[in-house]
Amino acid sequence: MQATISRSTRLGIPRTIRAVLDEPSSSITTVQGWLRSIRAHKNVSFLEISDGSSSRNLQAVVKGSPMKDLEGLALGSSLVLKGEMKESRGDQPHELSVHTIEVTGESSAAYPIQKKYVPPDVLRDHAHLRFRTTKNGALARLRDAVMREWHDHFEKEEYVHIHTPIMTSSDCEGAGEAFRITTDPITPPSAPSTQKHDPFFPSPAYLTVSSQLHLEAPTHALSRTYTLSPTFRAEPSATSRHLAEFYMLEAELAFVETLDDLMDTLETAIKDVLGGRRMTRARRDQEVIAKSLMEDKAETPSADEETDPVERSDMFGRISGSEPFGRVTYTEAVEILKERHAQTSFDFPPTWGAGLQSEHEKYLARQVYRGPVFVTDYPRNLKPFYMRLNPKDHLDRETVACFDLLVPGIGELAGGSLREERLDRLIESIDKANMQREDYEWYLDLRRFGSVKHGGWGMGFDRFMCWLTGIGNVRDVVAFPRWKGHCKY
Repeated sequence: MQATISRSTRLGIPRTIRAVLDEPSSSITTVQGWLRSIRAHKNVSFLEISDGSSSRNLQAVVKGSPMKDLEGLALGSSLVLKGEMKESRGDQPHELSVHTIEVTGESSAAYPIQKKYVPPDVLRDHAHLRFRTTKNGALARLRDAVMREWHDHFEKEEYVHIHTPIMTSSDCEGAGEAFRITTDPITPPSAPSTQKHDPFFPSPAYLTVSSQLHLEAPTHALSRTYTLSPTFRAEPSATSRHLAEFYMLEAELAFVETLDDLMDTLETAIKDVLGGRRMTRARRDQEVIAKSLMEDKAETPSADEETDPVERSDMFGRISGSEPFGRVTYTEAVEILKERHAQTSFDFPPTWGAGLQSEHEKYLARQVYRGPVFVTDYPRNLKPFYMRLNPKDHLDRETVACFDLLVPGIGELAGGSLREERLDRLIESIDKANMQREDYEWYLDLRRFGSVKHGGWGMGFDRFMCWLTGIGNVRDVVAFPRWKGHCKY
């Protein structure tokens, strides 16, 4: 059988270490990568080389004259190795018997990524280098696989991917947590200027807090749309679940009649992604991350207790099967929490009309439902203006047709709703929220011209990665995290 030649090889680029390990060649092999570890003996040295293409390192065996090139070599150095792939007597099937070594980039003893344990908070201070750890390399590849699975799912379900704007003139959530954009000079002029300063935009502009409103516009022509876009919130929360910049996966559907139908689309999507072929291929990376988390807990016993591997394995096993996600109304959830309050002693007593706190959300997902659960029909005053108003309940209370998806260890993972398609009700909601109606005339036009029942949902992509991996802090699943008081790079 003729061997497959990768495009990179045809272009003159050496094969990746993953390709070399998957299909060892009997001819002279060139490998490029970074030195992860070195074990030096009198007559032989063993190098661990990584190029990031796989969680597996390549063991390189150095004997004879090439050993002189190892003198003073520090971890993190970049190398070009040439030699022959041979069967190994060690744990790995094959190893590289080195003929020549070229050091293309030297490192030093000051390199902070050493073989010894490095705590996550220290790695956050070296975010530009933490990709080089085994865990963060695995996490980057896994994030890529998950993103591609989501794109595959939406393509299969006939959604259209839309690039929504980053700059916007509206606050979608109406919470006043938007970053305002300005062109004012960073350093004020030394002397007052008499020149008139014309603003770049005629009205205030902000970094987007959600793509939802803009995504509704193409949905009224294309029926099914989605986006994966950066989102910005100027909220002061410094918890393990909050960032000032994060990625949101958002989807909108026209012609959806009921909230149950909308929840079905999200539940099906999550199960489809978790069972995707790329997730099977990424199993080794998931194992590397899980092993690293166990090391974190061993070094820091106070580490997140929500990441018990046996419990997580059981939960994902049930999710991948036919077991449906839990579903409960907000009113029912409050009653459950009230019943459990006596023995649980929540910091915030559950009360109808108040938002569910993180402790309530985690308790419902982990202790009551032991897995994902949709909480539906929240009080109107807790949710944004665009959600469809339900008929009043028997106590004359107003709720909206919405849901939050809660998962163990995270709490809220996603939120969605039927959108208010009735023009008069939407205008009433805008006025009730004391928002400027003229800022939303374009949004109202979607109801004036061919309005249909529709809905959608948004999910924090970074929180999804935390849930999938068991990593307890969202700052550790993002390449360069930003939060209040921290924008280092």
